Amino acid sequence: MAHFIGRKSNGNTTKQVVRLTPNARPHAEPGHHDQQYGFTKVFRWPVPATQTPQPSAVEVVASFNGWHKIPLSYDAPTKTWQLVQREIPGNHTHRYVMLVDGKPSFDKTCDGLAVPLGPEEERWQIETPKGPRVMLMFAQTK
Repeated sequence: MAHFIGRKSNGNTTKQVVRLTPNARPHAEPGHHDQQYGFTKVFRWPVPATQTPQPSAVEVVASFNGWHKIPLSYDAPTKTWQLVQREIPGNHTHRYVMLVDGKPSFDKTCDGLAVPLGPEEERWQIETPKGPRVMLMFAQTK
């Protein structure tokens, strides 16, 4: 917060008055990202102990990138595929699906499931006992 200190006079005495005024939101410098509006998500897909052979590719497709495939990297010591995705628009619910060797797969860390809306979501939907679904991610920032 910005502080404004002024003097207020009433007759013979002068007293200091402190007024608090909010700072205007500073303009972002070129090349700097505004943390308030960006969200970072770590996608992880652990290889199930019973899965053989090992998948050759794990990807995520999502509403935040126009439903384009983004590959995850394999971490051999943890037997986990992972991706750190930055610059996701914050304060928004995004929809996504994990693809294992090109086939839609469930992400047990998702924030919820939703009925697919539109052709892109229908293309990547997963089948559940309650019907086709896509995963939800709540990209909330402070």
